[in-house]
Amino acid sequence: MGEEGVKMKRAVVLLSGGLDSATTAYMARAEGFQLYALTFLYEQRHDREVESAKRIADELGVEEHKLLTIPLEEIGHSSLFKNRGKIPENTEIGKKIPSTYVPARNIILLSFAVSYAESIDAEVVFIGANAVDYSGYPDCRPEFYEAFQKACDLGTKRGVEGRPVILRRPLIELSKAEIISKAKELQVPLRYTWSCYKGEDRACGTCESCRLRLKGFAEAGIEDPIEYTTNR
Repeated sequence: MGEEGVKMKRAVVLLSGGLDSATTAYMARAEGFQLYALTFLYEQRHDREVESAKRIADELGVEEHKLLTIPLEEIGHSSLFKNRGKIPENTEIGKKIPSTYVPARNIILLSFAVSYAESIDAEVVFIGANAVDYSGYPDCRPEFYEAFQKACDLGTKRGVEGRPVILRRPLIELSKAEIISKAKELQVPLRYTWSCYKGEDRACGTCESCRLRLKGFAEAGIEDPIEYTTNR
């Protein structure tokens, strides 16, 4: 692939700066893809994940890293937005869709990603969605991605020409422990990833995202390199 005149296969990666998206990006690189990263700013409570995404993109040596601002808070309601209520803590995970759900977020983000992929002639869009250890968001389920793939096949130039942009979600059926083990194997800089819904100096350890992360590290038998405000 390094020879002059040989075109490397390209992939767009949705890179939030979290554990799952970082691992997915490293998996894409391991497959030999030339990476084009997308990170979205949508008035989420903090920019810690965005800073993490920048560091991870630098570590990966991506071809391009775009930060796109989209005003989701102007049309949606979620406790992930700034000044939109309290982040739930110590709740029973997966029993109901939590207030941290951002309406139709993955539909919107994937639409941007597929448009970008078509524009740069990328073959694949990678997203770190997971439907095992997760908060029950409907746009993280396998059936959603199957339906979105059909929309891409029908609604894009590449799709009509018989070479659609393929959606890849390599973590969809993995447990958090399996994801962390894969990240360790691929030498993902886990110390740079950020999962907490709060933007403080240390992760809270009590929001759903922190608890899922801590559970995964414990089950994987690996020490989480980030600091928490709570005792573990």
